Amino acid sequence: MSTLELTKTKMRQGVWEGVITGAGAETPKLEVTHQERAVDSFELVHNDKADHWLLSITIPPEAVSDGMQTLVIRDCAADTDIGHITLMAGEVLGDDIRAEVDLLRAELDMLKRAFRRHCVETT
Repeated sequence: MSTLELTKTKMRQGVWEGVITGAGAETPKLEVTHQERAVDSFELVHNDKADHWLLSITIPPEAVSDGMQTLVIRDCAADTDIGHITLMAGEVLGDDIRAEVDLLRAELDMLKRAFRRHCVETT
């Protein structure tokens, strides 16, 4: 299980920002994905006084489209999801069931990865 905690602070002008605690001075090994493709437009900056990391993710243009889009933030060291960013636009807002199905799919994928990892660790 990951010891990292991610807390959203704000989203402004296409940049999502959050605070990561639990990493100490060591740079967290993170991965951000959208539709299972790596998003490289993120930055980590250490705040020495507060002993946390500031995470800034520039939302990629392909994630801004009709429907529901989810960016997943993973702790690569612990192989766990520590957060996600959900964007909704267009027709999906009129029909919330599609948004719920997308969230359920993302959660099911997370559970499948956790179950597979558990099976590997216990055999």
